[in-house]
Amino acid sequence: MNDLDSTVCPASTRLVGRDQDLAFIQSFFGNSEVQGAALLLSGEAGVGKTAVLDAVATGALRNGVRVLRAAGVQFEGDISYAGLNQLLVPLLDDLDVLDPVHRDALRVAIGIGGGPAPDRLLTSTAVLLLLRLTAARTPLLLVIDDLPWLDRATNAVLGFVARRLVGSRIGFLAASRDGADSFFESSGLAEHRLRPLDDASSTELLALAHPDVSPAVRRRIAAEARGNPLALVELPTALSAEQRVTLAAVPAVLPLSERLQALFASRVAELPSRSRELLLLAALDGTGDLAVIEAAAGRADVDDLGPAERDRLVTISADNRRLSFRHPLIGSAVVELASAADRRKAHHTLADVLGGQPERRAWHLGEAATGPDETVAALLEEAARRRLRRGDALGAVAALTRAAGLSPAASDASRRLAVAAYVGVDAGGELDDATRLLAESRLVHPAGHQSLHAATASAFLLINRDGDIDTAYRLLVGATESAEPEHGYDAEDEGLIEALHVLVLLCWYGGDPKLWEPMLAFMNRLTPGPPELLWVITQTFADPARTGAAALPRLTELIATVGDDPTRVIRVGTASVFPDRLGAFRWATLHLVEQGRAGTAPVRRHLGALMHLGLDYFHLGRWEDAAGLAAEGLALCANHDYRFFAWYFHYIQAVVAAAQGDAETSAALTEAIVRWAMPRGTYGARFFACHARALAALGSGDFETAYQHACTLSPPGTVAPYVPIAMWGAMDLVEAALRTGREKEAAAHAAAMRASSMAALSPRLEMLVLACEALTTPGRPGLALFDRALSLPDPERWPFDVARVRLFYGERLRRLRATALSRDQLVQALETFQRLGAKPWVARTAVELRASGQSAPADARPSPVALTAQELQIARLAATGLTNKQIAERLMLSHRTIGTHLYQIYPKLGITSRAALRDALSELDARADDGR
Repeated sequence: MNDLDSTVCPASTRLVGRDQDLAFIQSFFGNSEVQGAALLLSGEAGVGKTAVLDAVATGALRNGVRVLRAAGVQFEGDISYAGLNQLLVPLLDDLDVLDPVHRDALRVAIGIGGGPAPDRLLTSTAVLLLLRLTAARTPLLLVIDDLPWLDRATNAVLGFVARRLVGSRIGFLAASRDGADSFFESSGLAEHRLRPLDDASSTELLALAHPDVSPAVRRRIAAEARGNPLALVELPTALSAEQRVTLAAVPAVLPLSERLQALFASRVAELPSRSRELLLLAALDGTGDLAVIEAAAGRADVDDLGPAERDRLVTISADNRRLSFRHPLIGSAVVELASAADRRKAHHTLADVLGGQPERRAWHLGEAATGPDETVAALLEEAARRRLRRGDALGAVAALTRAAGLSPAASDASRRLAVAAYVGVDAGGELDDATRLLAESRLVHPAGHQSLHAATASAFLLINRDGDIDTAYRLLVGATESAEPEHGYDAEDEGLIEALHVLVLLCWYGGDPKLWEPMLAFMNRLTPGPPELLWVITQTFADPARTGAAALPRLTELIATVGDDPTRVIRVGTASVFPDRLGAFRWATLHLVEQGRAGTAPVRRHLGALMHLGLDYFHLGRWEDAAGLAAEGLALCANHDYRFFAWYFHYIQAVVAAAQGDAETSAALTEAIVRWAMPRGTYGARFFACHARALAALGSGDFETAYQHACTLSPPGTVAPYVPIAMWGAMDLVEAALRTGREKEAAAHAAAMRASSMAALSPRLEMLVLACEALTTPGRPGLALFDRALSLPDPERWPFDVARVRLFYGERLRRLRATALSRDQLVQALETFQRLGAKPWVARTAVELRASGQSAPADARPSPVALTAQELQIARLAATGLTNKQIAERLMLSHRTIGTHLYQIYPKLGITSRAALRDALSELDARADDGR
């Protein structure tokens, strides 16, 4: 029925997540090889069948197709031809096109004429004739909703018609609910099942329908709705104002709106009381374990679930003795129908049979409680600790919030709310919830705002919302000092240790060595001594160039016992970043990322894992993977409002772009980092931007700019204290210094690298130290240092760094006329740079290889690039034999600027020295004359 082309509804009224379904329907009816077609839609209740029918009908009308509609109604199910009456009312004035026999039979059937009941075949034929005659003038689309609820006679007629549409201009589209009994004979007809929405579409629909609901609550609703559009739209309407914005306030079993109750609850209400009792226990238990349900039910038996099984409300697996609701909202309907007293009784009963499972027992006792109860509150607080240890941050927040609600003492309630707020910001990823919990903590007990958990949560919220490092830092230092009477610098005090872990990050973000003084003083006062992990972090993360090496044995022990606790995995990762030990437990970080993607790990820990993997992959040469992880991290930051951490992922993208030669992208990313960081005092982020900028400038041959950025990162002659990324940029500084004629500065920096602990931290950093010593050791004595650098264990783990060292080595060998050895190093460097996609270094290596007498592969040869007017002037003067100083005097520039320009000119011309300038310029002039 090709007249029904373009039946998909316009973009302004697009159904979320149904583009593919609508495109299929359009294709089905628009098939030019088929005239006339019938299609049956099926799907679970609430999946959006009616909405799809509406969209198709709207599109058909806009395309000039006449639409006839009917919908099944339960109370009309016993009235013969009631559905046919609905469908044909628009054609009543056209009945005279039929011959008298068919016209009169049809008039009697649909109730507008008198006489005996007509024969079914006669009526069916009359309907088919009427539709065909009408379609001869205008194409028709029959749209039938709730097909199973139509009366039996109408179903028979429609089944007859649907099988006799070939060759007509009639389309037939009907919808029915999965599993519904129907008199319609569907065999032989095409079917299309509407499936639940995918995760992305569910998220989009919720955001469009309920923008005022917090992202955390939306995610909870999406999990319960399982892609059911009606549930996605209706569930938020049954929540209170507080529940719509605070995840911790949302009950374990979601309440249902009136529409959802009508959809799900009516079937539950018809069950026997024993069945409902078992279903209530199952819904509140949440695990589906039949052993628990039977133990709690006492006199009831699993056979009492038979009616629920037969009505397709639940399924029971005999293999693992598990009960599962066909849809989570059926469980919600069960709970909705039970009285509050019945629910409390069920919770008590479940708590009694779960004595060996303290977390679940505490939760049920909390739900059964009707007033303050410190015993239950304490059990819930302990349950929260257990949940947090296994990575369930949101579960921990919920347990702590419930514990606060049951706390008789205001101070305990405030403390538990403050801890919940801290867990929410540190791990849970729910910053809005944390803000409200913190405010409630202060309201419940005003003195409680001085607690360390409250201060730590406040500090985190400050940097994320305003990025104010200085205020957050002073707040946390002050709170730690003022809370000394409570914590006494006891290393076992959980609140104190968590505060110090956050203070480490604030000091690092601030990028000022002075910030570390109070932190290190607090560490020295801890009794009997600082916890192992916290101590190692302060040694390998704060100023690893000086203190990191001594902590490596203890870091190795921590890595060996890292486990799968998300918080521990990230903190051990933090300690491992600068000693290059992330690969030693990459499996744990990858597992955490997978958990985060599945929604079973805290968002903040997921972000941390992405950060660590991104850095790890960059050094491993897996640049595409690193950029992909950075994009994933940025999406998480946006979705969960973790604005502060976006700079970290921008850095990963910037350094990858710099290494690949995309200077424009790298510059835009680093500019965004600096523009965001500087007003907020996040100078640590600025140092990362400088590293990427220096690398980008090296790639583009702008060595003077590279030197300036590298000096901002670390002054020449010292590895900047408490700026650990200065170690990563050390070789950049030495190279830029040498290429701009600053041999003394280069040598001083190489000596500073050797004097630091860099070489002891990792083989990669030792290679950088040796390479810089080789670069600053003139002539042949430097060759042995290059050899040592490249003979370290498994150097190919760090392909980009190794290839750069090989390039330096090849350059030195060529200048010493060791041509064959030079080619060997340059070929290996070129192959690595090509594999990585490091275009600037590919071009530079190709030039060196060509200068050694070996032709580089065609795809590695630098394409001729036009020189700027100033570059051309400098090149022509240099080609006449003038020195840099003489050229500088003529052009009124510094001799260093001249040297920098020449270093930029050589790669553009495909040469490596002054001696080749004359020939290169002649070739350039010849190209210009030829118009090439």
